[in-house]
Amino acid sequence: MKEKIASIEKEIQAYVIKDNAELEKFRIEFLGSKNKLKDLFGELKTVPNEDKKEVGQLLNGLRNLAEDKFNVVKETLTDSTKTADSIDFSRPGEPFEIGARHPLMQVRSEIIEIFSRIGYTVSEGPEIEDDWHNFTALNFPPEHPARDMQDTFFVENKEKEMALRTHTSSVQVRVMENQKPPIRTISPGRVYRNEAISARAHCFFHQVEGLYIDKNVSFADLKQTLLYFAKEMFGESAQIRLRPSYFPFTEPSAEVDVSCTICNAKGCNVCKYSGWLEILGCGMVDPAVLESCGIDSKEYSGFAFGMGIERITQLKYKVNDLRLYSENDVRFLKQFTGSI
Repeated sequence: MKEKIASIEKEIQAYVIKDNAELEKFRIEFLGSKNKLKDLFGELKTVPNEDKKEVGQLLNGLRNLAEDKFNVVKETLTDSTKTADSIDFSRPGEPFEIGARHPLMQVRSEIIEIFSRIGYTVSEGPEIEDDWHNFTALNFPPEHPARDMQDTFFVENKEKEMALRTHTSSVQVRVMENQKPPIRTISPGRVYRNEAISARAHCFFHQVEGLYIDKNVSFADLKQTLLYFAKEMFGESAQIRLRPSYFPFTEPSAEVDVSCTICNAKGCNVCKYSGWLEILGCGMVDPAVLESCGIDSKEYSGFAFGMGIERITQLKYKVNDLRLYSENDVRFLKQFTGSI
């Protein structure tokens, strides 16, 4: 009996299977309803009792050997068929796409780097703000007409009036409330206003606002800081001009224009053919704002400024429509791979 088992074991091991037809013959011969192993199992009753356990184990091992070989060869033949059917080895390889940071985030990082070189730290705050930090502390009394300058998205809240912040000046209020002068910080972040979407405006955008408070800070310090920024961001040939303006939280206030880099100050649809593009608002911090935040306006003075990152990115990369930044068009975003 043991000799028969050994003989069939050698036969199974030596059996060559090259295709599905030979695999089926193997199955019929060793695993089918009338296979060779079945006859051996039938002869097990003639084996002496003291040998039955050993012979039974040998028969089970033989059956397992046949099943394992069948399954392995079947899987190999199946994988081979799939590979041949599904892969065209004559096709070129797929390129490995290298990702890139969004252009707005690239410019945001560059702005932070520029101001960090002259001692500015980064401050951040919540995007959903209460009325005090977004308006009242910045010299916007409840009935002040200046509140109409910014169309606000309000948030329902039973306890107090909340809104999506309209500027990152709210972060500056929080800094002044919790930090004693000297203060030199910038506040980058996303802000929201209910505005019509166009090539020059959007209902959400990104800002970087700066604040410097210390003794004897003057408007000349503000102008020199902004000129330094313009030249670092747009090159040594960049020029700025300041126009008188009004903001409730600064006095005096100004709008800052930079020479348009899209048309090299010759005039285009982005700069409205003036050669200049408004990039930020600024001014000396109103004493009332300092006092609201617990800072002695007789001892300290300061300036503040705020700019839209989208507008800066337009100028830097000569993009003529800021809606492109939020449309997630891969053809547009690919142009900025490796820019920074």
